[in-house]
This record gives sequence, structure tokens and C-alpha cells, in this order.
Amino acid sequence: MSRLRIFDESRPLSPLTEHHEHAAIARELDLVGVRFEQWEASQPIVPGASQDEVIAAYRSDIDRLKHEKGYQAVDVISLTPDHPERATLRQKFLSEHTHSEDEVRFFVAGSGQFTLHIAGKVYDILCEQGDLIGVPDGTRHWFDMSEAPYFVAIRLFTNKEGWVAQFTGDDIAQRFPRMQPRQAMAGR
Repeated sequence: MSRLRIFDESRPLSPLTEHHEHAAIARELDLVGVRFEQWEASQPIVPGASQDEVIAAYRSDIDRLKHEKGYQAVDVISLTPDHPERATLRQKFLSEHTHSEDEVRFFVAGSGQFTLHIAGKVYDILCEQGDLIGVPDGTRHWFDMSEAPYFVAIRLFTNKEGWVAQFTGDDIAQRFPRMQPRQAMAGR
């Protein structure tokens, strides 16, 4: 189940509020300029489907976003708990950073935790299968896939070269809850 917890940036153990209903999550995130949608496949997707098959199943939503926001490139990324470089890949985005372009992810399967640092608050979003999140460029955030990652995600880019992490140097991400492995497995 998708979840949004909102914290004061100085109180990492006590959420100010918590939401589990998609409409409430989308409404709260919209207030800070973050897109949150749910998509459904237009055709069945079998395990091990090719990148082209996955993209074809969500073509109408992908095309809508490309038209609205000017995204030029689309790809599919997947990670499983037995990936030999899972710890290195996880560590890569656990510290607070920004990008010079939007970070747009749609979870075809599995889950991941995006945490955003906006105007003195921390928005902790557990994204599950069917969730799309669009984090605007320049937004301070971090991403956790847990110690036992499992997800298949569609990524949209304006320019893949622009999607490079610029680390803020703030240690805030180390003070907030990480994604638990059972959350990662729940999306299976």
C-alpha cells in the first residue's frame, strides 16, 4: 500500500501526518508541486517482459506526459534482491541530492521510497506498483530501495545526461527512516 508521511525536518521520529489513500497522497504532494498518479496497464505484462513490451502497456500515459512536459526519452530499469551490486546501487542515492531535470518514475512492479525535503518539511513517499511520482528539478530528495530491492520502473527523461545527482552535503537523509525490506517485498 502506498504511503505518505510528512515530518517536520527537525523531528524524524514523529510524523506530523500520514496518508494511505491515493487521492490524499496526490493532494498533499500537489501542494508542493510533486506529481503523483496511478496508472493501469492497457495489456497484461508477464514476468520477464521486454522493455518494449512494458512501455507498450503504458504507452498512452507515457505519451500524455511526454506531450505535457516535453520528455524525450523513456526506458525501463529493474532490480532484484539477488543483484550482485544492489548495495552499491542503493548507496548511490541515499544522500540528499538534486537533479537539473525532473525525476519521473512509474513503478510497474515492486516498490521504492522517495523522500523529499521541501520548505522545512520532509515528505516520505513509499511508491508501490501502479504509482507514478514526478519530482521537479531542483527538489532536494533521496531514494531508498531497501537492502533487498525489488522493482521494475519506467523512467522518463528530457535529457538522460541532465539526470546527474548533485549532492547537497546535508546529512538530513541519515536521520530519517529508511525503507524496510518487507516493504520492498510487499509490492511483489
